Amino acid sequence: MLQYILNRIISLAVILVGVSILVFLLVKLTPGDPVTMMLGEDATPEQVENLNRLYGFDQELHVQYWRWLSRAVQGDLGMSIRQNIPVTQLIWERMPATFELTIWSLIIAIGIGIPLGVLAAVRRNSWFDIGSMSLALVGVAAPNFWVGLILLSQLALHITWLPVGGRGPAFDGAMVALFTQFDGTALWDHFRHAILPALALGTSILAIIMRLTRSSLLEVLNTDFVRTARAKGTKGVTVVYKHALRNALLPVITVVGVQFGSLLGGAIVIEHVFSWPGIGRLIINGISQRDFPVVQGSVLMFSVIFAVVNLLVDLSYSLVDPRIRYA
Repeated sequence: MLQYILNRIISLAVILVGVSILVFLLVKLTPGDPVTMMLGEDATPEQVENLNRLYGFDQELHVQYWRWLSRAVQGDLGMSIRQNIPVTQLIWERMPATFELTIWSLIIAIGIGIPLGVLAAVRRNSWFDIGSMSLALVGVAAPNFWVGLILLSQLALHITWLPVGGRGPAFDGAMVALFTQFDGTALWDHFRHAILPALALGTSILAIIMRLTRSSLLEVLNTDFVRTARAKGTKGVTVVYKHALRNALLPVITVVGVQFGSLLGGAIVIEHVFSWPGIGRLIINGISQRDFPVVQGSVLMFSVIFAVVNLLVDLSYSLVDPRIRYA
């Protein structure tokens, strides 16, 4: 297993280098000059030349890339052109908000999607099965920003305790207040702000998990070991949840790992819709302001997180199915 982990780490390093090259080139080829935006149209050629030299924009692309990558490996993602703050600091300040939104979305998707998928499989071809799968099809097709706008217009504007935007108190701070001061006000305020953006972000993956759980469980329920368990008189609930579901969860785990990156990408739009102060809004502001270091550093951080999550998902297979062994 150690050899497998080492091989995966090496392959991930190669992939991340390729992603860094792609991100660097795409940002550099984007129309717009950050120096001109900073100095204005009335800047003299000397001022433009000095600022280009300061940020290294006057060097060749491969020199700029190597300089950026060598510093990024050491944790230095450069300075924000517009805010004159280290990009690493900006990312770490907003990372908790994005992770909160992503984790809550996963909790909603898994907590609702798997039980509904199991019920749809057990009650195959029933009205519940047909209705839930129809809703799942709509959930897969609906863009998350459209779902967010619907939730805002139909729920947030009519239910007074649901805010239309903002993050509210951080989850860790709310938990500290709960256990040290026995005050759950901050925790409730956090949930109020998180429920709508998390639901909007997790709708598509909820539908995917529901459909995949149903199809995978139906396949496992038709296998020989399940029929043998039923022939021995094992209760139906035990057969489904103890024997069949555990084997059916392997493809679901894979999808959850892959969709985690999609949630991070989707959070960019949802954070803008709900005014959620995460990395997504940081990237959007960086793009609009041509703040290249912020965009490059944030996208690279997303790529690293996505790669690490995929590795952890692969390693988790053996926990779900002990028969799996890594060569």
